[in-house]
Amino acid sequence: MAGFSECPLCPHHCKLKEGQSGFCKVRGCQNGEIIPLTFAEVAAFHLDPVEKKPLYHFYPGRQIFSVGGYGCNLHCFFCQNYEISQKYEQGRRIFPKQLTEMATEDPSIGICFTYTEPLVWYEMILETAPLIKEWGGKVVLVSNGIIEQKYLEYLMPYLDAVNIDIKGFTPEFYEKYTGGKLEWVLKTVETLVPNVHTEITTLVIPNLNDSPQEIKTLAKWLSGLNTPLAWHLSKYHPMHKSKIPATDEKKLKKLWTLAKETLPYVYLGNMAGGNTTYCPQCGQEVITRDLWVTMKTTEGKCGHCGRDIWGVGLL
Repeated sequence: MAGFSECPLCPHHCKLKEGQSGFCKVRGCQNGEIIPLTFAEVAAFHLDPVEKKPLYHFYPGRQIFSVGGYGCNLHCFFCQNYEISQKYEQGRRIFPKQLTEMATEDPSIGICFTYTEPLVWYEMILETAPLIKEWGGKVVLVSNGIIEQKYLEYLMPYLDAVNIDIKGFTPEFYEKYTGGKLEWVLKTVETLVPNVHTEITTLVIPNLNDSPQEIKTLAKWLSGLNTPLAWHLSKYHPMHKSKIPATDEKKLKKLWTLAKETLPYVYLGNMAGGNTTYCPQCGQEVITRDLWVTMKTTEGKCGHCGRDIWGVGLL
């Protein structure tokens, strides 16, 4: 298209005139080139437990330096981080070398790109991740999974773990409430699961994605990937433009019980309970998460029956 430049990073393929920014608000056209507008601009950073990502089967009990930029290539009306994902304000500038120094201070095990949508901060990740790996640290991504396969494949060799949001399991949900497509996310998950430690999160929203049938269907799809993973069913709270009441905890627990009929590692998020890992074979507790994380494993095996417990960095 004459007079336009196309951003190739994600399936939106925004076609931009000079000076315009894309759907994500943080990639734009300057001098006929698509460039990141917020390279090295940091919206938030903090040292977090890995469980907060959430990652329950990746170095349990450890901490990781967590950082986020601005922008997102979805526009969810229920966004839980809308203050920094849906607008851009100039943040603190921290370049990859300095970010690596911050992320590799004890007790951090590495860096987690999170809080907003890290994939629209692609160049920053691609420059920082090799520096983290040189130090021997871990690189983690918490993402909506909206990216073209070519760029995902460039990034994968640096990734140690990911948590991908599957926000719903119908095309209509994605198109109506997020501005994306379900097929884009599922393709990313299918690519990641055989190659990178993957956990999934679904924010369960009343009357939008909380039907037992939808949860059963998604559980079956995840099981069909034939690779172990963890699934986090998170309680929704009204945020951003959403006035829908918070998820009913009793109903969420019923959906959790339903999902566990198909998958061995299913958890509840944003509420008390539902965060213990049980051995798929003997049913005994193997990882408890209260004020502290306690692992009842030996070399990654159940301390009761010896069954392998899926995960990375288990004792």
